[in-house]
Amino acid sequence: MNPIEEKSQFEQRKLIYLELNFQIICAVALIAVLGVSSITPAFPSLAKELKVNPSDVGLLITVFTFPAVVLGPVIDILADRWGRKNFIITSLFLYGIAGTACAFSRNFNLLLCLRFLQGIGAASLFSLSIILIGDLYTRNRHTTAISYNTTITNVGTATYPTIGGALATMGWYYPFMLPVVAIPIGLLVLFALKNPEPKGDRNRQVDLINTAKVLKNRKLFGLFIASAGNFVLLYGAYITYLPQLTNDIFQASPVTIGMLLSSVYVAIAITSSQLGKLARRFKPKTLIQASFILYALAMLIVPLMPNIWFLLIPTTIFGIGLGSSFHSIQILLANLAPREYMTTILSVNRTFLGLGQTLGPLLMGIVFVLGGIYSVFYVGVGFAILTFFVFRYCTCM
Repeated sequence: MNPIEEKSQFEQRKLIYLELNFQIICAVALIAVLGVSSITPAFPSLAKELKVNPSDVGLLITVFTFPAVVLGPVIDILADRWGRKNFIITSLFLYGIAGTACAFSRNFNLLLCLRFLQGIGAASLFSLSIILIGDLYTRNRHTTAISYNTTITNVGTATYPTIGGALATMGWYYPFMLPVVAIPIGLLVLFALKNPEPKGDRNRQVDLINTAKVLKNRKLFGLFIASAGNFVLLYGAYITYLPQLTNDIFQASPVTIGMLLSSVYVAIAITSSQLGKLARRFKPKTLIQASFILYALAMLIVPLMPNIWFLLIPTTIFGIGLGSSFHSIQILLANLAPREYMTTILSVNRTFLGLGQTLGPLLMGIVFVLGGIYSVFYVGVGFAILTFFVFRYCTCM
């Protein structure tokens, strides 16, 4: 075999390994977005079976997302020291074991504890999957790989509610069995993933100094508030309490609830795919402001819908807002930040995003207790308008 043929075979093997690595990373990302949207269609049935106040079921989301808020700032440090591959494997096994155990719990307090453990496993999965893509691909191919990964996770988040709803028709606990898939994926990472590990420690003191500088930047702080606001509304109003409203008012089945929740993510995916065209006509800041107006409109009309399928109107409007806001925030973060601060800025943004996911169900649960199911959406209108003005004030300079 001549040297040219050997080189050609080597390049082919390298491409095969790279493609396999990317597929494994995408599988990890799909597990990362599984833990919330797949179970919420079962919330009304769960509340009845376990005799839990509907205002408390949102805690199943809060305890799941809370570990990411606490661990987010130190995940990179731990992963660099222990090894990113080892960290992902451990996280997947913890996620899979604790998540599957939830399906066998018939005590709500035990269920909360297991969800908390599952949340610890989930805390690092999405961010490390993005980091691994950066490790494997050069700049030109990195953007393409991130785009493919985002598309795949969007498909996952759009289909999980429907899958969870279909499973919940057999019993509220069946959607909680889905995390078992994380265990074979953990084995796949163990035996098949080939990734470079970082050499040497980053200067953590510099990271802390950068974080302090970032938080003092009013425009960046406004973007962080917008990130948190997106997820307070998504996780607090729509994901947690739209299932309760459809069950209470329209006696909807879990599969119908799942389809309604999926419509939000379908609208997000379609809007995101058209964002390039929107960005040519509107500034990112304008799209973010418009998204909060759309949130307010969507939540205002939810209590007015005369038929369950009319709820597709506000869910689609809400999804359009989210699809516009998510990527516009990323664009502005990239434009406003010096390159040497980008890692720190993305980490801070993830923390604010996690705060929104964690506080949303908790805050809306309090509103539900005080004013009932419709008040959740009316308060959501006020919160969307307030966030609009805070964001506008922070970014007006």
